[in-house]
Amino acid sequence: MINNKISVIIPCRNEVNYIENLLYSISESDYPINLIEVIVVDGMSDDGTRDLLFSIVNTIKVNIKVIDNKQKKTPYAFNIGIKASSGEFILIAGARFILSKNYLSEAIKAIVLDQKIGCVGGKIINSFDNKTSEIISAAMSSSFGVGFNNFRTVNEDKYVDTVTPPFFRKTIFSEIGYFDEQLTRNQDDDFSYRLIQSGYKILLKSNIHIKYHVRGSFYNLYVQYKQYGYWKVFVNRKHKVVTTIRQLFPVLFVISIILLTLLSFIFPILIYLLFFELASYIILNFLFASKDNGFNLINGFKQMYACFILHLSYGLGYLEGIYDFIFLNNIPNEKNEKLSR
Repeated sequence: MINNKISVIIPCRNEVNYIENLLYSISESDYPINLIEVIVVDGMSDDGTRDLLFSIVNTIKVNIKVIDNKQKKTPYAFNIGIKASSGEFILIAGARFILSKNYLSEAIKAIVLDQKIGCVGGKIINSFDNKTSEIISAAMSSSFGVGFNNFRTVNEDKYVDTVTPPFFRKTIFSEIGYFDEQLTRNQDDDFSYRLIQSGYKILLKSNIHIKYHVRGSFYNLYVQYKQYGYWKVFVNRKHKVVTTIRQLFPVLFVISIILLTLLSFIFPILIYLLFFELASYIILNFLFASKDNGFNLINGFKQMYACFILHLSYGLGYLEGIYDFIFLNNIPNEKNEKLSR
C-alpha cells in the first residue's frame, strides 16, 4: 500500500470558470484524501477567482492552500508551489484540467515501481466550449497537426519527450533544479529535456487521463502556437541543441514557401516547385482530416484550416525566435509573454 503524501500544484490566473471543476475532481480521487494537499499559486487574479477559492476552501474535502504569485508568470508559480509543498510527490495541474479519478493513484504506482521513471502523465481528453474548440481539438490530436509521437496523439503506455500534467518525485528538483524562470513559455519542454538528459524516462500512462478545455478561437490558437515556436528557439539556444526533430518541420515549411515565392520572380521555373509543395501539403492535410472526420467534409476543411494555423504560427514564431535569439542575441520580447486565451 502506497501511503506517500502528494502535493498538487495549480498555477492559476483568472480561471473563475474552470478551477472549481479541477478542485472537485481532486477531491473525488481514489487516492487517500488525507494524503493530498492542494496548493493554488494565484497570479493575482482579478476576475473573482480568489473570492471563489476562499469561499470553497472550507467546503471541499481536500486541504487547499492559496499562495500569491506576484510575478504573474507560470514558471514562478511552479517553483513557488514546489518550494511550499510538503508532499514527497508533486503533480503540476493546469486550472483548466479535470483529473481522472485514478490519476494520482496510478501515477504514483508507476513512478514508485521504476526509479528510472522521472515523470508520469496521462492522455488528454479534450472538452469543448464551442464548435471552434472542437475543430481545434481535432487538429491538436492529429499526427499531421502536431507531429508523430507527440504525447497528444499517443494512446498506449509509451515513453515520450513530455507529458501533461506531469507527476514527479519531489527529490527530482533537488537533483536537476527547478523550472527556468526565464521561460514564460515552454518551461515544461525545457524541464522535460533536462530530465531526459539526466538519464530519466518520461512515461505516458494510457489508463489515466485529464479533461482539458480547448481554446475556442482560431486567433488565440495562432497566438498560442506562435509563442510556442518563439520560445522553443530560446530553449534550443540554452541547450545548444535542437531538442526535438519535429519542431523543425513548420519553420522549414514557412521558409520554403517564402523563399520559393521570392526566387520564382528571378527563376520562374521555381513556381512549379512552389505549386507542387503547396499541393502536396493540401493533399496530406486533406487525407488526415478526412480520416479523422470520416465523410464530414465541412469539419474536415475546418480541421485543415486549424492545422494550417498551427504550422504557420509555429513556423513564424520560430523564425522570430531565430532572429531575436540567434542573430541579435536578445532577451525575449514582452509581446510573446502575454496570455493566449
